[in-house]
Amino acid sequence: MTGTRPLHDGGAGDLRDIGDLLRVGPGFRLADVDTASTPGYRGGKRDGAADLAAGVDALDDLQERLFARSRVQKTDAAVLLVLQAMDSAGKGGIVRHVVGAVDPQGVSLTAFKKPTDEELAQDFLWRIEKRLPEPGFIGVFDRSHYEDVLVGRVRQLAPAAEIERRYDAINAFEERVVTTGTRIVKVMLHISADEQKKRLTERLDRADKHWKFTPGDVDERMLWPRYQHAYQVMFERTSPAHAPWYVVPADRKWYARLAVQHLLRTALEDIDPQWPAATYDIAEQRARLAAT
Repeated sequence: MTGTRPLHDGGAGDLRDIGDLLRVGPGFRLADVDTASTPGYRGGKRDGAADLAAGVDALDDLQERLFARSRVQKTDAAVLLVLQAMDSAGKGGIVRHVVGAVDPQGVSLTAFKKPTDEELAQDFLWRIEKRLPEPGFIGVFDRSHYEDVLVGRVRQLAPAAEIERRYDAINAFEERVVTTGTRIVKVMLHISADEQKKRLTERLDRADKHWKFTPGDVDERMLWPRYQHAYQVMFERTSPAHAPWYVVPADRKWYARLAVQHLLRTALEDIDPQWPAATYDIAEQRARLAAT
């Protein structure tokens, strides 16, 4: 992805150069990221809510153009949004408030769970390949193939040599996916341990959020330092130019949603989908319609 664009002109808050600010590059250290910061954005929460709403029409228009073109013309263009995060970091909010703002007929969502016996019998990328978005679609992976190098590393579910092999396999896989026309937007929503504790506590305090909590959330939280290290290694090994990672500070939910919306919009603008031309004689069809 090349340079990014301001979200819009004249607003109280503008997103400027956010891709450059959030992109993982050489020398990146996850420990240096301020999870409560709002890189590239000068506004506050109220401005963020207004800018998120203002960006909906543009994102929806771009997504509809992408979908329409794929229905009429042969095209391989698609977008894949990969969401990774610690529990309660806000993946669901991204799905609802960002992706959920566009026409659902052009969206495919996959929430990867613990592999089934059938999936475990295959290479770890087998089930991922089957869920790649079709041309014209925005695909969303709520967790992804990266679980196999994160949980796999932290929980020692595979030998160290196999984890190392997977990094290279992921890079080769994603390079092939990009070559075939799919833009990959990889986002890690980064929250602090204190913010996660606050959000998990809220789930226990509110009856309407009990369903979101599982005892396993606490088990994973106890391994926080290991996960931070696993993420750092993952960034070092799997953020090439064709599919870079973006680390989005997520203690402020409104900023995380605004940032991801902007990254998605930029990916679609880079594709620049145009409305497909009619494949019939418009004047002739207008005359026929008028005669009915």
